[in-house]
Amino acid sequence: MHVVIIQPPLVQLNSPYPSGAYLASFFRTFSKLPEGSSIESVVWKDFSIELFHRIFSPEGLELIFSSSEQRALSLAQQADIDGDEETAFNLYRYISSSSAWISWINTIKSVLGSSSFSSRELAHELMFSPFAPRGKRMDDYLSGLEGEAGADDAFFLCSLALADLADYITAVFDPHFSLVRYAESLAASEKDFSVLTEKLNGPVMTQFFMPLVKDFCTELRTRLNSSFLSDTGSPSILFCISVPFAGTFTGALSCAKVLKKEFGSRALIAFGGGYVNTELREVTEPALFTYCDFLSYDRGYGSYYDFFSKGCALDGQNLYKIRYCVKGNTGKTITIAQDVLEHGKIISQDDIGCETSSEYADIRNFENEMTLNIFPDYEGIDFSRYPRLADDKNPMHRIWSDGSWLKAYLAHGCYWHRCAFCDVTLDYVKAYKKISASTLHKHLLSQAQKTGVYGVHFVDEASPPVSLQEFALENLSVPSGKQRLSFWGNIRFEKSFTPDLALLLARGGLTAVSGGIEIAAEDGLDAVNKGTDIASLVKVCAAFKEAGILVHAYMIYGFFGETPQMLIDSMETLRQMFASGLLDSAFWHKFVLTKHSKIFSEWKQGRHSLLKPIGWGKPVENSWFAHNDMRFEGESKSEKYGLILDAALNAWMHGEALEKSVQSWFPFSMPAPSVSKKFIDNHLISYENERNKVRDDYNTFLKPNSQYLWIAGKPCISERKVHGVKNISLQWIFLGGLISVDVDITDKDERETLSVIVENLWKMRAETAVLSPNTVQNPDENQWKKSSLMQKLYPAFRTSGIIRL
Repeated sequence: MHVVIIQPPLVQLNSPYPSGAYLASFFRTFSKLPEGSSIESVVWKDFSIELFHRIFSPEGLELIFSSSEQRALSLAQQADIDGDEETAFNLYRYISSSSAWISWINTIKSVLGSSSFSSRELAHELMFSPFAPRGKRMDDYLSGLEGEAGADDAFFLCSLALADLADYITAVFDPHFSLVRYAESLAASEKDFSVLTEKLNGPVMTQFFMPLVKDFCTELRTRLNSSFLSDTGSPSILFCISVPFAGTFTGALSCAKVLKKEFGSRALIAFGGGYVNTELREVTEPALFTYCDFLSYDRGYGSYYDFFSKGCALDGQNLYKIRYCVKGNTGKTITIAQDVLEHGKIISQDDIGCETSSEYADIRNFENEMTLNIFPDYEGIDFSRYPRLADDKNPMHRIWSDGSWLKAYLAHGCYWHRCAFCDVTLDYVKAYKKISASTLHKHLLSQAQKTGVYGVHFVDEASPPVSLQEFALENLSVPSGKQRLSFWGNIRFEKSFTPDLALLLARGGLTAVSGGIEIAAEDGLDAVNKGTDIASLVKVCAAFKEAGILVHAYMIYGFFGETPQMLIDSMETLRQMFASGLLDSAFWHKFVLTKHSKIFSEWKQGRHSLLKPIGWGKPVENSWFAHNDMRFEGESKSEKYGLILDAALNAWMHGEALEKSVQSWFPFSMPAPSVSKKFIDNHLISYENERNKVRDDYNTFLKPNSQYLWIAGKPCISERKVHGVKNISLQWIFLGGLISVDVDITDKDERETLSVIVENLWKMRAETAVLSPNTVQNPDENQWKKSSLMQKLYPAFRTSGIIRL
C-alpha cells in the first residue's frame, strides 16, 4: 500500500499545516503491520501552497483577468450608476492595470520570500514606479505612513498586494475565495450536503484546483508505478486527506472527486482532521461516502492501525474510530459507525450491533504510545515556496504569518479541559498526553538543520508550563555557535507562569504567547469556568511583558447568559490592559454553542435552564449533515456588538484611543463599567509588591536542593579611584539595561570573595548549569553562598539576574 497525505486548500500560507507532518512521521515509522502487508512509500502533498502558486502566477492571473473582465466592467458601470465612485474606480483600475499585475506577480512573491531569485533590488521599483500596480489596501497603507515610503515598506506592500488581488477574485471571479479559506461560511453553517457539493463547480475549483490535482495524479503514476496503480484489482494507494477547518472541506471534496476518477478502485480515500472530528462525528449522509471511503477520527493512529491490521477491508466489520458505508445484500446503504470511548462503550449506528471495548484495549495503548513518540516530519517540504506575509505592523498580530514555522505540540489535549465553551468531550481536548520536551527539542532541532527553518510554533490547546521550561532549558544547552530554536505558542494564563519562569522562557527562546482570557470580568471568568481570576491574569501578562515576550489574548462575546454589564466590564478591563502595556494584540470571537461543549453536556443533565438550544433532538436536527455547531435562542442579540468591538480593539492594538470611554464606542445605550479606572493599575501594584518579595528568599537559596540560575550577562568587577579613594562596583547587563552595584570591600579576603562570587554566578548561567536535585555537591564549593558579602549583594542579584526554578 502506498500512502499519500494531502492538505487541501486553503490554510495559512506561510507554513505547512502540521497534521501532514505528524501523519507522515507515523506512516514512515509504522512497522507493526500484519504479516503480508506493508507501506511501500509515503508522500505528503500540500495543495494549499500549490494552489496559491497556480493562482498567483502570470498564467493564473491571465486566466482570471481575461475570463472576468466583462463582469468587472459591468460591475464598475453599475457602481458608476449607483454613485459608488470608490468601487467603480477600483474595478476600472484592476481592468486597466491587469497587465501590470501579471508582469509584477512574480516580483511580489519574491519580496515575500516565495521565490528563487533576489528581490531586494526590485523592491525599490515596486515602491516608487508609477507603473507598478496598486490596489485599495496598498493605497491605504501608503497614505497612512507618517513618513516617506521606502524599500523597507515593500514587504508590507506586497502582502497587501496579494490581499488586493484576492479582493478582486472574490468580487468578480469566485465569491467563495479568500487567501486562507474557500467557502468557509458555507461549510461551517450549511446543513444540506447537496448545497455544499454545488460549490465544487466554483471557478477556482474547476479552473485551478481540479486541474492541479489531475496533474499531480499524472506525476504520482510516474513516481510510484503506473501499472501498479491501474484501475483494476484491490486498492493499492491510500489517500489521507486532512480537513482541519470548514474552509478546507470544499477543497477536500474536489480533490477526492478527481482522485476517484483518476484511480478508481485502486484508491482508498480517508478524510480526517478537526472539521471531521467535530462537525462530522455523527454524519449519516450517504452521499459523502461517494467522495471518501471512510472517516478517521481524532489522532488517526489507532484507526489506521486497525484498518491495516484488518486487511484494509471496508466490508462491514467494526473498525476503531472509523465511519464508512457498505452496500447490503438488498442494495441498501448501511452506515457503519464506531466511536470507541475510554469508558468502553461503543456508539454504533449500524446493523452490526454493539461490542465490548476490551477488543480495542491494545489499539488504545498503541495510539497512546504513538502520541508520545511520533514527532512531525517535514521531509520533502520546500519552505522557500511559502510566502511570509505581514499585513499589519503590530508585532504580535503579524507573528502568525510573518515567517515560516515548524509546527508541533508539547502535549496532546488540554491539561485543564474544563472551559464551558470548549469541546471537552472530544479527544483533541480531553485526552491529555504530555510529550517529552527533551526528545521533541532534539527532533525539532534536527528538522531545523534539514529545512533551514529554526522557528517553532507550538499548536497545543495549552502548552504545559513545565514542558515549556524543559524545552527552554534544552534550547539553552545547545552549544555556543550553533543555532538555537525560537518558539512561541498557546498557553493558559495561570499563576504557574511566575516572573522567574517567564524570564527563563524568554532567555531560552520564547518569543510570544497567546491565550484565552475570554470574558475579562470576574463573573465572566466564572461563567466560562476559566479557572483563574483577573489578578492572576494581570500577574502572568506582566511577567511575560517584563521578560520581553509578546502577549495575545483571545476574547469572547455573546456567551450564553452574558449581560451588557459583563461585556462592558470585559471591554473596559481589556482597554486598561492595553493602556498598561500588558497586551500586544487580541481578537474577539463570537461565542458558538457546540454539541460537544461542557455547557451543552451540562444542559443535557438538566442544568442551565435558561439555555434553549434550537432544533436539538428533533427530526430536522437528525437530518443535518454537519452536527457540531448549535443555534440557541437569543444568540442573535449579540451580533450588534461585533463590528464595534473590532473597531475599538484595532485602535488599541495600534496605541490609539486608549483613553476613550468604552461606552462612547457604541451608537446605542450601554451601562457604565463597574470596574474602577485604576482597576488594572491596582492589580499591577500588587504584582510588583509580590514580585519584589523574592529578594528576601536568601535562606531558600542556601538550601542544598534548591535550583537557581543566572540569566543575566557576565558580571564585571570595576575598580577605580574617586578623589583618591578606591571604589569597587559590579556591572552587568540585565534585560538590556546596565546594572551597577557599589560594593563595600573592607579587606583583601572580601575582594577575593567577590571574585569567587562572580565566578560562581557565571557558572550558574542557564546554558551550562547542571540541574539535577540528586547531584551531590561538595559543601566547600558552596561556601561563597554563605558569605556575608553574598548575603549583602543577594537582593540585587535576585532581582536582576538570579531566577529560581
